[in-house]
Amino acid sequence: MAEQKHVDLSVPSAARMYDWLLGGSNNFEVDQAACQLLLEVAPTSREIALNNRWFLQRVVRVLAAEHGIRQFIDFGSGLPTQRNVHQIAQEVDPEAHVVYIDNDPVVLALGQSLLNENDNTAILSVDMTDTDTIFAHRDFTRLIDFAKPVAALFISVLHCLPDSAGPKALVQRVVDHLVPGSFVVVCQLVSDDPKVRDGVTELMRVQTHGNWGRVREKADVEEIFANLIVQEPGLVDVTDWRPDSELQQRQRSIEWTEYGGLGKVPPRK
Repeated sequence: MAEQKHVDLSVPSAARMYDWLLGGSNNFEVDQAACQLLLEVAPTSREIALNNRWFLQRVVRVLAAEHGIRQFIDFGSGLPTQRNVHQIAQEVDPEAHVVYIDNDPVVLALGQSLLNENDNTAILSVDMTDTDTIFAHRDFTRLIDFAKPVAALFISVLHCLPDSAGPKALVQRVVDHLVPGSFVVVCQLVSDDPKVRDGVTELMRVQTHGNWGRVREKADVEEIFANLIVQEPGLVDVTDWRPDSELQQRQRSIEWTEYGGLGKVPPRK
């Protein structure tokens, strides 16, 4: 059984803030207050959270239905909400395997209750940068076979990592374990406006007591895909990544965007 970690309810959590922006109930007053401050700096933060969630749902469906992926690793998965990765993937194939990774104790508690009756899904309480521990975990080795194609998801999470944690290096460590034909999904918060980048980064750094990275630029995301084959429609505002409807596509964020896409692991040289 995973060790239970203390939940400091005086410090906002990025995962619980995201839950509040999506209209969820798994958050506390401290998270709600931090979101109100965030909305003052970036008023379309709720729209960007919704855009990101819709992107997650679309890309998982595409990976399962069009590319035949049956193994998913969701790094920094956040709180369970409606239409999670395993629910979408297992609609295509009930035997699809999903491993969620998040070190927020509230995520762990709620995730375990959600997944208790699903033998093909597990949640690991591990720092997502600790790939050695993740890949050696018994639940991980039970569900994920690196000899077969895998989809590794880094959806709206790399901006939570400071540069010192090496977000690009983290993705590359994962890619190094994936067979050709596997896929990597990355999107993160970016802005062309340095005032927005600095303002949101400082606000989140203070509110989360340093448990934050930074809002980056598009070039930072593009570097992550340098060794991958970017799939259509390319690296874009995720609102434009194969939208299901024009209604969703009109839910635009203004000050910043979730920027990224889908990359395929190429044949080894």
